[in-house]
Amino acid sequence: MLRFGILSTARIGRELVVPAIQDAENCVVTAVASRDIAKARAMADRFGAPHAFGSYEEMLASDVIDAVYIPLPTSQHVAWSLKAAEAGKHVLCEKPISLKAAEIEKLIAARDRHKVLIAEAFMVTYAPVWLKVRELLKDKAIGELKHVQGAFTYFNRDASNMRNIPELGGGALPDIGVYPTITTRFVTGAEPERVQAVTRRDPEFGTDIYSSVKADFGSFEMTFYVATQMAGRQVMVFHGTEGYIEVKSPFNADRWGAEEVELTSQKHDVSQIFRFQDSRQYRRQAEAFARAVKGEPAEVVTLENSLLNQRFIDAIYRASDHDGWEKV
Repeated sequence: MLRFGILSTARIGRELVVPAIQDAENCVVTAVASRDIAKARAMADRFGAPHAFGSYEEMLASDVIDAVYIPLPTSQHVAWSLKAAEAGKHVLCEKPISLKAAEIEKLIAARDRHKVLIAEAFMVTYAPVWLKVRELLKDKAIGELKHVQGAFTYFNRDASNMRNIPELGGGALPDIGVYPTITTRFVTGAEPERVQAVTRRDPEFGTDIYSSVKADFGSFEMTFYVATQMAGRQVMVFHGTEGYIEVKSPFNADRWGAEEVELTSQKHDVSQIFRFQDSRQYRRQAEAFARAVKGEPAEVVTLENSLLNQRFIDAIYRASDHDGWEKV
């Protein structure tokens, strides 16, 4: 069993990832660390973890864990991933693992130097819905892919929320813009060549709250928008010469709605719906990570993949500063 230590008591860990690790077949949570020992002990007791630490450094120095899961604010991801690697611990870090592509190059160097696994926690790449979309595209179920369309939005104007605090890495693109980009790249195996974009920022918070993006992948085009101050919406559509694929609940399938992929033919005379009950994408993520650590066959999000995805996001920011195309 791969022994995980949880670096902080953040909500995503408490509510989603830690329960998934405890439910997994090949890993377990053995420790929780917080700057408040009472919070660490309470969360450890909740999940039956035997160890609690009052500092992150103390847990990293211990021999009761093999790996860490990091759900800290985005601005702290790189620093603590590096510290964990230096301590000889494997790292599963929440997305985005970095706010700049150049920082990921430091993580790649640390990974190679310390011989550990560092992976970005993109749970969508383990979800059966996205594996199905990849399979359908590979099998030419919609002929030649010509266009990808996506949207991911929610409404949040809580000034105390990290998503609205620039210093903590807040903003729509870091929080949710990474999802249309990673999933499109995941299922197509293609990379964007250039982008155009419009980005708007909140005058009070300073964070980006809306981006509309057009990306040229060479053989197909992608358009999507993300927003943190619009009514909630999630959709991804892959449109080809012989039909199209719609992912009904693409990013938060376990909370948003039905885990479905609909394939519609060119003439709209045939429609197939693929349903996935309780896909447990967070559990699948933990199990794949644990297999990879052991050297067993497993597909995880490599840092090289993360680097390419962040270059996409970086290019969107640059493109937003001028009219016309920006090279990725």
